[in-house]
Amino acid sequence: MTLNKSARYALYASLEMALADPGPATVAGIAGRYGIPPTALAKVLQQLVRSGIAVGSRGVGGGYRLARPATRISVLDVVSTFDPPRPPGRCTALDTGARCDRHDACSVRGLFDEVDELVRNTFASVTIETLATRRRRRI
Repeated sequence: MTLNKSARYALYASLEMALADPGPATVAGIAGRYGIPPTALAKVLQQLVRSGIAVGSRGVGGGYRLARPATRISVLDVVSTFDPPRPPGRCTALDTGARCDRHDACSVRGLFDEVDELVRNTFASVTIETLATRRRRRI
């Protein structure tokens, strides 16, 4: 499993919102810290709001906050918003994600499926608060 840019940006933004709690995190602050184009990050944050992971407020003191406690948002919640689970029959090894005509007979399919499941289970077991705690320890 590889994460697309939007999923990575969403993880960075979710982490920064957790670290800023109870205050808001701003597009400019997050974009500056990670070297992300602000317009791309703004679109990602809008999607996080639509998915119920974040809430936004305008004006002085505005920005973005997590919609629920960071302890109740998994990495998988965030990643799945931008990188949904691979449908059955889609090959992990193909860059295009195309349906593989030899999927059922593939000798490495089981390995790829197992790795994909392990990654998703790991993402499901790690919360945004876990990432924030790790970051606080390094600071």
